Amino acid sequence: MTGKFVFIPQEFTSLKNQYDAVIIGSGATGLVAALQARELGMRVVVLEKLDKLGGNTNRASSGMNAAETYVQSRKGIVDEMDKFYQETYQAGGKMNDQNLLRYFVSHAGLAVDWLAAHSIFLNDLTVTGAMSIKRTHRPTSMVPIGGFLITELLKVVQRYDIPVVHKTSVTELVQVDGKICGVKVINQAGQEKTIVAKAVLLATGGFGAGKEIIAKYRPDLLAYKTTNHEGATGDGLVLAQKVGAQLVDMNLIQVHPTVQQDQPHAFLIGEAVRGEGAILVNQKGRRFVNELDTRKVVSNAITALPEQSAYLVLDQSVRNRVKAIEFYDKTGLVENATSLEELAEKIRVPVKTLLATAKRYNELVAKGEDEDFSRSMSLHTLEKGPFTAIHIAPAVHYTMGGIHITDKTEVLDSDGKVIAGLFAAGEVAGGLHGNNRVGGNSIAETVVFGMQAGRQMKVYTDSLKR
Repeated sequence: MTGKFVFIPQEFTSLKNQYDAVIIGSGATGLVAALQARELGMRVVVLEKLDKLGGNTNRASSGMNAAETYVQSRKGIVDEMDKFYQETYQAGGKMNDQNLLRYFVSHAGLAVDWLAAHSIFLNDLTVTGAMSIKRTHRPTSMVPIGGFLITELLKVVQRYDIPVVHKTSVTELVQVDGKICGVKVINQAGQEKTIVAKAVLLATGGFGAGKEIIAKYRPDLLAYKTTNHEGATGDGLVLAQKVGAQLVDMNLIQVHPTVQQDQPHAFLIGEAVRGEGAILVNQKGRRFVNELDTRKVVSNAITALPEQSAYLVLDQSVRNRVKAIEFYDKTGLVENATSLEELAEKIRVPVKTLLATAKRYNELVAKGEDEDFSRSMSLHTLEKGPFTAIHIAPAVHYTMGGIHITDKTEVLDSDGKVIAGLFAAGEVAGGLHGNNRVGGNSIAETVVFGMQAGRQMKVYTDSLKR
């Protein structure tokens, strides 16, 4: 019997003086880029400032969006890349960088294939808000995709013997004659080192936990809690700006509608819970919004309630389809009851109203049309006990703004010129999502642009030899 997989990061003292590429950040973007670059023959190292690897990817729960995939075909789903593009563009307020979006949509299916080629299979499907079709790929075990993806990527990283060094912060990008040619680093004990590199990738994530940057661009959100891990403080943005990088869309910060905030740490309740049939009710026990509208619309609807919070209500059939709910339960985030009457009493909403709401919803499911809120109807009614409720409210979740990049992940300066040797991908980069990120697109972004960064660093370093 094999034990649980454990990846042991390397220590600061193991760092060499020179690599082909330095990758800053150990989330999915950084790990995918490292694997792709290594497969192309590059000597790479991944640097992580925290003790724990994986960054915000560990907190992702729903899945990975892609269109026209083999997984969809096996399940009888006909999808179109153009529809994926249009729905993402519409959800983003038509503010998306169209070059990035077109590349993203046309390569997301290939990214699913790339993962499968590395024995990382996402063979189940669900749907997220603003998407009209099941294109959110996830593991068949239905576990949260983030932790699953980091674990599986680290297994491949271990097989390739790629060094991942933790507790190591980058303090400066070394720039000579306009080219990035290395980094300066420091560990938690204060030891410093300069590493020479032909290319550097910023895969440092966003600034959802960076109060100073939020205060600068969105002071109205300072009082909100965040779903981000403590390391999401925008370090990569600061490093990039110091070498002249341009930032875009910095005021565009996404508030996620369903976050459990009754404990000291806020827990995101993944969009798959709503995608698989849960409903939202207010303190009066009534539905008040299309649960599968964009995150922006749903968040605004909750904030507009007198109590500025709501309850996700679901039954056992939803729990069977979203395994993350078991984690939420073990963490103490849910209320359970054998009947809807008991549940209503536990969450202090009118019993008769909640019963009437559930009855009406089930009737709409049977009709196949949500005449009340125009939701794309789930095929599942809410009537199989036991029942569950999760108290939620909006919280800062994702930062759509960041470093201005090309679709080759090259970093642009304030004049729109490429900063040679510097690349950025994942949440640290801005522009892809417009003013609202669609659930399932961030994980897809990490793989699509992680792969692209790995390839383009190889193209760039090869050009130096000519």
